[in-house]
Formats: sequence, C-alpha cells, structure tokens
Amino acid sequence: MSNGKKEPEGFDEEELIRSEFDSIVSGLNLDQSAPSTYLDDLDRIDQAGFVQPNPAPQTAKGFIASARAALQRWFHRNDRDDDGAAL
Repeated sequence: MSNGKKEPEGFDEEELIRSEFDSIVSGLNLDQSAPSTYLDDLDRIDQAGFVQPNPAPQTAKGFIASARAALQRWFHRNDRDDDGAAL
C-alpha cells in the first residue's frame, strides 16, 4: 500500500488496518431486534382492499382473433430490426 513514500521506522501497516477496522466495528450496534418485521407488516395488510380481477370468459373464436391481432401487431411493428441487442 505504500505509494513510494518512505514509511517511518516501526510502522506496521497491518496494525493500522486492524485499528481502523476495530474503530469502525466498535461503533456498530449488533442488536437486530426490531418491534416488527417485514413479515409482520405483510400480515397487517388489509386483505379486503384487494379485488381479484375476474375477466369475462373468452370463446375459442375470440381467443384466436386476439392471438391473430397480437401477431399482426408484432409483425408490423415499426422498429423491426431493433431487438435491443447492440454490437
């Protein structure tokens, strides 16, 4: 780690690193207990607020028509050559 400067006599770089690490670690609070956890917060979410989607049933003819329209939109898109890959 020396950058060309002459280190003073008795200088120990590893000891300096250890002391810096100890000073950082001594300031940490290792108490990870919290009044609530993420799972507790998920349990508190109001389940009645979510309305599950209920789409109308689709006939076979309607399914084929929507698939055909999707394929036509895909084949006739404007940026045909740009698939997101760059060389």
